[in-house]
Amino acid sequence: MAHLHAAGYEARTDCEIVALCDIRPENAEAFAQQHAPDAAIYTDYAKMLKAEKPDLVSICLWPHLHAAAIIACAKAGVRAIHCEKPMAPTWGEAVKLAAACEKSGTQLTFNHQRRFLPAFQKAKELADSGTIGTLVRLEGACDNMIDWGTHWIDMMFFFNNETPAVWVLGQIDARQWHEVFGLPYEHQAICEFKFANDVRAVLFTGEDSSIGCQMRLIGADGVIELREGDKPVWVRAKGSGTWKTPKIEGGLHALQAVADAIGNMIDSLKAGTEPLLSARKALQTTEVIYATYESSRRRGRVDLPLKAKDSAYLSMIESGDLKPVKVKKG
Repeated sequence: MAHLHAAGYEARTDCEIVALCDIRPENAEAFAQQHAPDAAIYTDYAKMLKAEKPDLVSICLWPHLHAAAIIACAKAGVRAIHCEKPMAPTWGEAVKLAAACEKSGTQLTFNHQRRFLPAFQKAKELADSGTIGTLVRLEGACDNMIDWGTHWIDMMFFFNNETPAVWVLGQIDARQWHEVFGLPYEHQAICEFKFANDVRAVLFTGEDSSIGCQMRLIGADGVIELREGDKPVWVRAKGSGTWKTPKIEGGLHALQAVADAIGNMIDSLKAGTEPLLSARKALQTTEVIYATYESSRRRGRVDLPLKAKDSAYLSMIESGDLKPVKVKKG
C-alpha cells in the first residue's frame, strides 16, 4: 500500500517525498530508489518527525501500530495524516487517536478509497436522483468485518449520505482462526444496523456469505446492485423487468483510487474543507464493527454510541469464551 500512497504524492506538483521510515533500512532504501532517491531514511519515526518536521505523513503500518504513530504525528505538528485501515484493534484506540488529531488540529483520513471509484459514485448518483425511489435497505457481503467489511460499511454510510447509525444487532462465529495484518477476525458474521432515517443495513461475512452480488441498494421503486466484472453497476427500476448496466470505467477494486484519496487529502487541507475520507466518517464505520462484536458478546442489541472500549472479539478470545481453531491449509 505504501507504493500506492507514493504514487499519489508523485502525481502532485505541490508535494515532495522528503523522508521514509521502516524498521528495516534496506526496505526503505529499496523503496526510495523507486520513488524518492533523495529522501532521508529512518528506522525510528519519532526521530524522523523531529528532524524533518513533515507537513504530511502516510501511515502504512499494521493496525496495532496506528494509534502510537498517529498520536506522535499529531504531537509533532503534522498538518495532515493519511492512514491505512482499519483504524485500530479496539474501539477505544480508534476514539483516542481521532481525539488526539482533533485536539492538535491535524487533518486525519483513512484509506476507504472506494468512495472515489466510478462504480460506487454512479450507484450513489442513481440512488440520489430517485432512480430506485426512497432508499429502504442496504445489503453487502464480503470476507470479514474488520478488513474488507470496513470498506463495505463505509460505502453504506456513503450511500445513505453519512446518516448516523442508531443501533447494531450482530452475531459472530469463531470456529476457525483467521487474521489479517496481525489482527484476528471472525470466521463468519452477520451485522444488522439501523440509520437515524430508518434505512436498514445488513452485512454478511465469511462462510456462505454470498448474496448474489457485492452490494445491493434497495429502494421503494427498484434495486441497484454492485457486482464483480466489467459491468459493475446493475439497475432495475420500477416497471422494468430487465437489468440495465450503465457504462462504467473500472470495477470495484481499482488501485488508482488510492492516489485519488491522497489528492483529496491535500486539496482538502489547502481548502480547509472536510476530506471525503475523514476520521469522522471512519469512526462511524469502526463503531458499527465493534458494536457487532459487542452485540455478539452481549447477546443483544447495542444502542449507539458504543460504550465498550475494547474489541469484544479479542476479549472473548483472551478469556477463552471463544476458541477459534488454527487449521493447516494445503
